[in-house]
Amino acid sequence: MTYPDHKEIKQSKTVGTKLTQREYEEISNLIEAGIFLSASDFVREAIRDKLKATKIIKIRDIDYETAKKEVLGYYRSYDEAYISEVSKDLQLDLELVCQITEELEKEGRLKGI
Repeated sequence: MTYPDHKEIKQSKTVGTKLTQREYEEISNLIEAGIFLSASDFVREAIRDKLKATKIIKIRDIDYETAKKEVLGYYRSYDEAYISEVSKDLQLDLELVCQITEELEKEGRLKGI
């Protein structure tokens, strides 16, 4: 577990929320089992986990031919990849990557890569 530095603690904010009785009891059980120090400790850890798992993907606006070259280059660098990985890593629209991948396959440019 990582702890915020002193400067980050000074600038911290308080956020309130309501829980169902069942959620509260489950958190209490985790605290009693020694997994978390307090409800606040649980909430902070849950927020950190969620922030790590949630990423905003920015889509670049580039022309088709440039995107096609990048997709081909990506597949040359990584022998296998899901289209969603290509889209995410290159910051390209998923549908565009699908279209380009299909075109490259038809052209025979993805064979053996």
